[in-house]
Amino acid sequence: MEPLIWLFYALLVAGMLLILVGFLVMAFSGLRRGNGEAEAGGVLMIGPLPIIFGSSPEAAKKASLLALLLMLLFFFLVLALRLVGVSTGI
Repeated sequence: MEPLIWLFYALLVAGMLLILVGFLVMAFSGLRRGNGEAEAGGVLMIGPLPIIFGSSPEAAKKASLLALLLMLLFFFLVLALRLVGVSTGI
């Protein structure tokens, strides 16, 4: 099997494991005693336009920073694939 296919499957499994770990952390954090405050934020990408939302300005800033990092990661991954000669279709 080609190395890029192994990379794809490794990233796919890593993403699924991160989602599972995040779900478990959120599920079991409710069992901990605390003050019950939480913040949430997210970014919805519609083409090149990001829609940033959050329950507080700090959560929105964190979500936008994460979105920027993910866009940079995607850019460099596509650039690396093009350098090795793989057609990305983009």
